[in-house]
Amino acid sequence: MRSVALSPAYREAALQAMRSIELDVLVVGGGVVGSGAALDAATRGLVVGLVEARDFASGTSSRSSKLIHGGLRYLEMLDFRLVHEALTERGLLIEKLAPHLVRPVPFLYPLTHRVWERFYAGAGVALYDVLARVSGRRAGLPIHRHLTRRGARRLVPALRKDALVGALKYYDAQVDDARHTLFVARTAASYGAHVASRARVIGLLREGERVTGAKVRDLESGDTFDVRAKQVVNATGVWTDETQAMANERGQFHVRASKGVHLVVPRDRIRGDAGLILRTEKSVLFVIPWGRHWIIGTTDTDWRLDLAHPAASAADIDYLLDHVNAVLEQPLTHEDVEGVYAGLRPLLAGESESTSTLSREHAVAHTVPGLVVVAGGKYTTYRVMAQDAIDAAVYALDKKVPPSVTADVPLLGAEGYAALRNSRNVLAQTYGLHVARIDHLLGRYGSLIHEVLALVADDPSLAEPVTGAPDYLRAELVYAASHEGARHLDDLLARRTRISIETFDRGLGAVEEAAELVAPVLGWSRAQIDREVEHYRKRVEAERESQRMPDDETADSARMGAPDVVPLV
Repeated sequence: MRSVALSPAYREAALQAMRSIELDVLVVGGGVVGSGAALDAATRGLVVGLVEARDFASGTSSRSSKLIHGGLRYLEMLDFRLVHEALTERGLLIEKLAPHLVRPVPFLYPLTHRVWERFYAGAGVALYDVLARVSGRRAGLPIHRHLTRRGARRLVPALRKDALVGALKYYDAQVDDARHTLFVARTAASYGAHVASRARVIGLLREGERVTGAKVRDLESGDTFDVRAKQVVNATGVWTDETQAMANERGQFHVRASKGVHLVVPRDRIRGDAGLILRTEKSVLFVIPWGRHWIIGTTDTDWRLDLAHPAASAADIDYLLDHVNAVLEQPLTHEDVEGVYAGLRPLLAGESESTSTLSREHAVAHTVPGLVVVAGGKYTTYRVMAQDAIDAAVYALDKKVPPSVTADVPLLGAEGYAALRNSRNVLAQTYGLHVARIDHLLGRYGSLIHEVLALVADDPSLAEPVTGAPDYLRAELVYAASHEGARHLDDLLARRTRISIETFDRGLGAVEEAAELVAPVLGWSRAQIDREVEHYRKRVEAERESQRMPDDETADSARMGAPDVVPLV
């Protein structure tokens, strides 16, 4: 399969195609579930469109804990079916679908009671391994091990001696969620789907009771046009209820938003070679290895304010620091925090008043003729959610459609990845880069690394690190604009790369260089460059201000001080 570049020209062609033909399926929402639905439909031979109001993965799908896991804590709720399903998907992603993006990571579960907890927690982790094996998708992950306190502190020396009496070591997996979502959308495009960001659905088309498409506004040009489709799939996550309201139909379930806040700190602030999973009074807290950093999260609180930009407050940050410091020899301070991000879980409402116990299972419904809604679920099971949504859409089509094949469709970059990893020393010599840099690129692009390196071959200056963000090459920023659908600096620094949360200045040192690099690709004038840089600076300022506020209301008010670079009107 030949990769399709999500270039500015591709976007224009995709929008033109969607306004010119009747689609079999129009998917609304460019998160991981919507992108997965577009891929599922395209690989069944359907004519598909995908529209996203902002950037791909700009909502929940770029702000998760970045774990691909079975949900160990769901075993405590006796939700064996969900855990088994998620572990099956975890194995598929590691082994076949995205081995370049999803990788195993070891975790330590500290024990604080000598006998009963080791038996209780050990039985749970053993069952976790058994369910993975039953799924047939262990993906080569080692089984769990019991450790003494000394063995645990040898693995994670940062742990306080009195914080544990022993530990369990087990494996899960992690992913850069925004990059993975982008690869799903780009793979859908490579199978013929028409995908476009910054294209907002502002209404649904109706013929009698039936939904027959959507009215779409191109937020970049301001043009409004109709997209005709036999079936529309609402995959808008925490915006599900708003989208359903366009059909004058709330639907058969309600989606409730739960805010999860994460901190990013440098790797040297916590000495250890494994992540941590810690129990709290509300849920669990993860400390997750993330390249040269750690991700610490998450909180779990009801959120009823701005859905586009959930704000982290000082109370959220203090909560996370207090809980992680309870087990660390050298406590973390606010000065150790490089980045902060907040996301919203789309939970199915009506089952519990506590968001931490709401179901993470998903629901699919044909709420009105021509309109399918999919909601709930967790990142790991996105492919199953997408398949179920398209199954519902296909059921109403008046033609025979093959079943889903996405369990056997690797994402772009997966094919040939293992061979390229074996050849990384040769690649390093060929392009004059350090082998560690090749490893970094392979872990972000897989076999599409050649497309990035082709930019370096044409312009050797692109082999230089980004000013203020040396983990990334200048070529990666150019590639994000020319091949990965990035339209604005937020897209570049917050999702195509993670510069906005991996540097203490939140990307301010890289912002001007980034704008200059992508301006020729995106056709920016000098005025547009200045506007983009100024917007990004205001965004950082507003986020920092919100993180000094004492509660959700004041934090939300502060974050709203920086409007979107492209207003949703």
